[in-house]
Amino acid sequence: MRDQRIRLAFFSSFFVAASGLIAAPATAQTPYDGLWNVTVVTKTGSCEPTSSSTLTVADGKISAPGADVSGSVGREGLVRVSLHGAYANGQLNGNAGAGKWNGASAGIPCSGRWEASRQ
Repeated sequence: MRDQRIRLAFFSSFFVAASGLIAAPATAQTPYDGLWNVTVVTKTGSCEPTSSSTLTVADGKISAPGADVSGSVGREGLVRVSLHGAYANGQLNGNAGAGKWNGASAGIPCSGRWEASRQ
């Protein structure tokens, strides 16, 4: 149950503040700002097999309401995110991206891949 909340919060926070994008100056936006659909797949461990979320990037920063997330998307599309001991990295390119993640469920390591597409 905890790993499901961690994964959901982790990937929900990967990309969510669309209202802030409207007010942000055009010069502050980065090429990957916006809403993204993210699908997470577990390859090893006992974490939830798959989950999907809609997330937001604003000025290159990854955030989500109610989630303690630290992460960013660089101008070249490099993704780095952490949340409560779970980590993900990867690459966005245009309107799509993919990468790997790792974390734990009840102290047992889990890992897998993620894929994202811009809405």
